[in-house]
Amino acid sequence: MPLTLRDAAHHITKLPKAEHDAKEWQAAMEALLLVAERDGDPMFARIGVILALNRHVERVFNSSRKDHHWGRRKLARDR
Repeated sequence: MPLTLRDAAHHITKLPKAEHDAKEWQAAMEALLLVAERDGDPMFARIGVILALNRHVERVFNSSRKDHHWGRRKLARDR
C-alpha cells in the first residue's frame, strides 16, 4: 500500500491501462492532484486510494450483527 502521496502517484502511473482507466483510479488521481496542487486535505487522497484499492470488494450489510434496542426501553414511571 502506498505510504506517501508520491508513492500513490507512482503506483497509479504503473498500473495496466485497463486498470488505470477505471473510474475509481481516476477519482483517486483527481484527489491526489487536489492535495498536491491546491493544498487540499490529504485525507481525500487517502480515501480515494483506499477506495480504488478495494474497488472489487463488495460491501454487504449484515443485519444480524447487532440487536436492535427500539421499543425495549421503558421509562421508570411506566414500570
